Amino acid sequence: ASILALDFSPKIIKMNKTALITGGSRGIGFGIAECLAKIGFDLAINGQRTENECIENLEKLRNYGIKVIYCQGNVGETSGRKTILDKVKAEFGYLNLFVSNAGVAPYVREDILISSEESFDRLIDINLKGVYFLTQSIANWMIELKTQNPNFEANIVINSSVSATIAGNSRGEYCVSKAGLSMVAQLFAVRLGEYDIPVFEVRPGIIKTDMTSIVAEKYEKLLQEGLAVQKRWGTPQDVGKVVASVAQNSFAYSTGQVFIVDGGLTLGRF
Repeated sequence: ASILALDFSPKIIKMNKTALITGGSRGIGFGIAECLAKIGFDLAINGQRTENECIENLEKLRNYGIKVIYCQGNVGETSGRKTILDKVKAEFGYLNLFVSNAGVAPYVREDILISSEESFDRLIDINLKGVYFLTQSIANWMIELKTQNPNFEANIVINSSVSATIAGNSRGEYCVSKAGLSMVAQLFAVRLGEYDIPVFEVRPGIIKTDMTSIVAEKYEKLLQEGLAVQKRWGTPQDVGKVVASVAQNSFAYSTGQVFIVDGGLTLGRF
């Protein structure tokens, strides 16, 4: 009689890397999500809309054969940040990449001589304060993961804007919030260096999204007149490809660096 051979050798279970993308259900965030999905990342997508309102894009991501969860919550609120992170921990148990992308523009573009305190507070809460404290929580979690496993790979990407260095008097609160984000990225790059967790800043230029649609005609004209070296709109995928490179540890020894994705908009020129 034949003897059934049993295999008791340890099985290696391959686990996908995971990423949390705030504001990942549309615009630049969705472009980043698609690029990460293409390289096999499981994704936690955050947004303020309900999951049903985002279902079309979530299903597009799932079609890449990855796990996608939706984490509804406002990064500008303490409770919102906790809800987001609690769900990521419960569903995945670890996080390799945090992409801080969520951000808002002023409801109304107003000259800084008349812009309101309410608008300023809203943008600082969501664009800056929320990012600072969500990054803080995630950084501490990543430190725990690295302490448990020194080979654990983790990266943080802070999406800011060319408005971090270019003044726009009709949206001063937006520029201030983005300039603050630039420092947030530097601070965490310095603090997390000892744990070998690189932190990067990405500064998109004029990117074609629903946020820029209200000024599309204006920027289309300016781009054709040479506002940027490359006479075209940037796309969410232009930003996504940069983040995907970071996600694959292509810049593991370049923490604190700034990736400018603006078609040469901020190049010094005569």
